[in-house]
Amino acid sequence: MFCMILAASGGNFEILINLFLIILFAKLLAELFERLKQPAVVGEILAGIIFGPSLLGFINPSEIVQVLAEIGVIFLLFTVGLETSPSAILRVGKKALIVGSLGVVFPFLFGYVLMKLYGGGNIEAMFLGAAMVATSVGITARVLANLGLLDAPTARIILGAAVIDDILGLLILTVVSSLTTGGIDYSKLLTTAGLAIGFAIFVVFIGAPFVTKISPKIERLKIGNPFFIFGLMLCLGLSAFSEYIGVAAIIGAFLAGMALADGAHNQPDVIKQTNGIMEFLAPLFLVNIGMALDVSIFRDFSLVSFALIVTIVAMLTKVIGCGLGGLDMGLKRASQIGVGMMPRGEVGIVVAQIGLSLAAIDSRIFGVVLFMAVMTTLAAPPLIKLSFAGEEAALTTIDTEDAGGIVVNKEDWSQLG
Repeated sequence: MFCMILAASGGNFEILINLFLIILFAKLLAELFERLKQPAVVGEILAGIIFGPSLLGFINPSEIVQVLAEIGVIFLLFTVGLETSPSAILRVGKKALIVGSLGVVFPFLFGYVLMKLYGGGNIEAMFLGAAMVATSVGITARVLANLGLLDAPTARIILGAAVIDDILGLLILTVVSSLTTGGIDYSKLLTTAGLAIGFAIFVVFIGAPFVTKISPKIERLKIGNPFFIFGLMLCLGLSAFSEYIGVAAIIGAFLAGMALADGAHNQPDVIKQTNGIMEFLAPLFLVNIGMALDVSIFRDFSLVSFALIVTIVAMLTKVIGCGLGGLDMGLKRASQIGVGMMPRGEVGIVVAQIGLSLAAIDSRIFGVVLFMAVMTTLAAPPLIKLSFAGEEAALTTIDTEDAGGIVVNKEDWSQLG
């Protein structure tokens, strides 16, 4: 019925009714999962699977939904950045680097071996490894934000490690993509790596202090909501620059939020206004992930078996690999880090799409990677909630001095700083 209505209608109606249904179904399932005391993001992703083209077909992916979904994850990471003081990330920088590096090595090696055992070639094996390296910081950030845990030290490590993870993962993807065209372009690889690292260092050490210094002058501008408008421009500008230098746009958005974090601390309306945009766009991003999964792959038992093995290994390699990086903080903190790095989300899907477009992998392996990306994304939120159970009470406003904006309980968190 819905398909017949859409087919008989004009383009604007089709777009609007599709967006309406996406938001409706996403929020209905989000409400259901909240009442079941489960993360809302799980319901929003399941809305894409259940009501998407694979099953009921009430909602459908489209170019405009894809664009809005990409903008949605940009604003999601921008919002997370607004609540992340640069000094907070720097305090866990060494730990985040170790966690992020181990979160690349373990999944890549195991992904490569799995594909070779399945009978794939070197390029296919490397693409599967690259897809397993990915971490969807957007999913984890959304769950931690909903739980009020973005200020937990382990959350800071996860966010910092995920950014490092994505940079390293994109460099691996650059190498693998180059191999499909005949060889590795070392100059491009080194340029991308240098620009990515230099960009992050510049924003944290120069950009953030500069923005904080000029924020009072921005507020004196005559336009409405000047700091918010400046933030939007910085978010979109740094996201575009990230894409230009070959780094994911979400990294630029996250860094833009960090640059504004200290200034936004005195402008609470900015965070509220940004949250308003995100609450509209983020469900489109999550539903779009669900719609990308084609459940028809379940018809092939051998492929499903392989997909399940890949998914389990993808979870374990992140939990074990990243967890090892935080093992000195205790088993519970290590498990929090490992689980927080688990979801592949849109990053894994992007890697799969690139592999398919380059004919490096076929539609069957594309389905396996897609299955792994969606299943790890679905599994992560409840596991994150379980691993952080009881932590909300620890984040009390006892003292913020010398915490770079982090509100922590000294007794519970001081040893992790």
